[in-house]
Amino acid sequence: MTTINGEVAPGFEAVRDAFVANFERRGDIGAAVCVYRDGRPVVDLWGGVADTEMGRPWERDTLQLVYSATKGVTATAAHLLAQRGVLDLDAPVARYWPEFAAGGKAEIPVRWLLAHRAGLVALDQPVALGDALRWDPMVDALAGQRPLWEPGTAHGYHGRTYGWLVGEVIRRVSGRTPGRFFSEEVAAPLGVDFFIGLPASERGRVSRMVHQQPEVDLATVPVEAIPEELRELVAALRDPDSLSNRAFAITEPAEIDFNSPEVQAAELPASNGIGTARGLARMYAALIGEVDGVRLFTTETLAGATDEQACGLDQVMLIPSRFGSGYMLPTETNPMAGPSSFGHAGRGGSLAFADPELGISFGYVMNHIVESLDDVRALSLVEAVRESLA
Repeated sequence: MTTINGEVAPGFEAVRDAFVANFERRGDIGAAVCVYRDGRPVVDLWGGVADTEMGRPWERDTLQLVYSATKGVTATAAHLLAQRGVLDLDAPVARYWPEFAAGGKAEIPVRWLLAHRAGLVALDQPVALGDALRWDPMVDALAGQRPLWEPGTAHGYHGRTYGWLVGEVIRRVSGRTPGRFFSEEVAAPLGVDFFIGLPASERGRVSRMVHQQPEVDLATVPVEAIPEELRELVAALRDPDSLSNRAFAITEPAEIDFNSPEVQAAELPASNGIGTARGLARMYAALIGEVDGVRLFTTETLAGATDEQACGLDQVMLIPSRFGSGYMLPTETNPMAGPSSFGHAGRGGSLAFADPELGISFGYVMNHIVESLDDVRALSLVEAVRESLA
């Protein structure tokens, strides 16, 4: 039986029950969940094993890589610059990054980068992974890349490129890398345990991810056995030239080992953020209200950040998706806590969001990476939060 550590406030016991069930019935190995309500933590739980190879237990300060949940953190940095009046999200990217104007991109506004509307999901020529980790070669490649659809006419998930695109704007405007900007302007004043670009001193706290292999090889499933609503997506996944595949093949090799120290030390602001559930929940709490005297967003900034910018069929994921400026908005497959929620999910199960109407924020991180439509670990925790609020 997995030992669960931490605390829950009276009335939130259902969240602890759901967290325990994730270990007993849903495959969690090591994980943490945190919920803030009205600026104060009401759930802070952790348990399991951080490293199955070493048998290292998950501790209160264990760090976890959260894949695309990083995008919400990066968006927060961009909106802080906009709030300070040094970045205009509706101005052309080229105002801040002149080289970006190449390839017919002179008029693309910053907001389209945040909302996945720029058509820059892939590269005609992938960049060597070692060069991508050094930042500038990938940024140069994206500056020269032509859009793969007419910008602004459609949206598609910029799964990997988002980080360099938005991150370079942050760097040009602030004079600091996105990881350093977040560290100095968000993490330090708020006391958030989260990094984009892991310091060597923190390496020993990081959990090791375990990837679950898919039970079904889509390449071998007969077309007639695939549900009608999934056939277009499966066909795209089988086609190496589809945007669904090209969007995640912008480096050579395309596969990136996110457990490696080199990858974790680099700044990949779309996908390699490393932190705690507590840190994510605390940051999102400070976007919608005050946390120990710190509030990150004004009411106006919050409204602008969460106003819907893209909705409908996603050109990469080939399912309906919704985005504000950098944050995912609720959909049928990712409802979060309700209509006013905003945040970001990460590959394999992680999730962080806030809901200003309910006054809550939520962070869930785990090291068992499960890529399946049947994975309901985060959903079960969110449903328990809603039950507790009711």
